[in-house]
Amino acid sequence: MRILLTGHKGYIGAVAGPTLLAAGHEVVGLDADLFAGCDFGPASPAIPEIYADLRDLKRADLDGFDAVVHFAALSNDPLGNLDPKLTFEVNHLSSVRLAEFAKMAGIQRFVFSSSCSTYGAAGDQMHDETAPLKPVTAYGESKVLAERDIAALADDHFSPTFMRNATAYGVSPRLRLDIVLNDFVASAFTTGKVLIKSDGTPWRPITHILDIIAGVAAVLEAPQHAIHNETFNVGRTDENYRISELADIVAETVPGCSVQYAAGGGPDKRCYRISCEKIRRVLPNFRPQWTARKGAQELYDAYRAVGLTREDLEHGRYVRMEHIRRLLDAKKLESSLRWGASTEGSAFPISRDELSKPKAFS
Repeated sequence: MRILLTGHKGYIGAVAGPTLLAAGHEVVGLDADLFAGCDFGPASPAIPEIYADLRDLKRADLDGFDAVVHFAALSNDPLGNLDPKLTFEVNHLSSVRLAEFAKMAGIQRFVFSSSCSTYGAAGDQMHDETAPLKPVTAYGESKVLAERDIAALADDHFSPTFMRNATAYGVSPRLRLDIVLNDFVASAFTTGKVLIKSDGTPWRPITHILDIIAGVAAVLEAPQHAIHNETFNVGRTDENYRISELADIVAETVPGCSVQYAAGGGPDKRCYRISCEKIRRVLPNFRPQWTARKGAQELYDAYRAVGLTREDLEHGRYVRMEHIRRLLDAKKLESSLRWGASTEGSAFPISRDELSKPKAFS
C-alpha cells in the first residue's frame, strides 16, 4: 500500500515509518516536527515527507494514497492540559477533517491511533471495547470525540479502524520519558531510584511501540470486513500492571536501584485494566512479542549504550511538556503551537545548544 503516516517524526511514528517500509509498503510522512532536536541514538531513515501542521492539511495532500495511519496528536495528559482548546483542535477536529479528506480522496483504510486513556477512571475491573468511556483528561476526551465522529464517516468505501493503545514504552529515535516504564528505567539508571508519585495502586496496561506498530500492520493486511469501523484494545491482557509492580520490575532490572514513594502521594484517578482478546481473535496475525520485563531490559541497555544522564532528565529534552514550554519561552513557537515566523522553513527550528540549557518554567 501507499500509506500516509502522520506524526512520522514522533515517538511511535519514528519507528513506524521504517517498520512499514520494511514490510513492503510505500510510506510518506506528515509532521510539523515540533520535537526537532529531541533525538536519541541513531536517527530514523529518512522517508518522503510533507512538512506541515495537521491543521493546515489540504484535501489534495491525500491524493494517491491507499491508506492513512494517523499517529499525529498533542500527546499525553500534561501537554493536553496546556491548552485544552488546542488539544481538541488538533486531536479531535483536525483528525476528523483528515478522515473526511481521506474519504473524499477515495482512501479506503484509515487507521486511527487512539488510547486506552479513553477508559479513564475505570477502577479495577477488566475492560473490553464495549466498556463505558470515562476520560478524565482533555487528551482522553479528545480521543473519544475523534473516535465518535470518524466512525460516523464509515461506509462501503471508507473503513476506519480505532486502535486503543495501552500505555506505550520502548526505545525510539524520538524517545519520550513522560511515559511510565521509560521514565522509571531512566530514573533508575541515572539516579539509582524509582520515584512513585502516586500510592502505587493504579492499574496501567502497557505495550511496546513495536507491538503497537504490529497491530497497525495487521489491520492493513486484514480483510476489510474484519476491520471495518472496528475498535481494538492494543496490547496483551496479561500485561496489565499496578504502578508499584512496574517499579518492582525496574528495580530488579537495574542494579543497585531502589523504589521510593513521594511524600503525600495518593491514588491516581487514571486507573484502568484492559482485555485484548478481541484483537487476538479478529486479527490472528497479530501476536505481541513484548513484556514489561523484556522492555525494561531493552530500555536499560539503550540508556547505557547512549549514555543517558541525569542532566537529560532535568532539562526535559525527552519530556514533551517541558520541551514545548522551552520553545514557547524562546518564542520559537506561537501560543497556537505553530512555528514562529523566525523559524519558518528551518530544517532545525531550535538548536541543540538551546535544548541543553537549563531553564526554570513558571
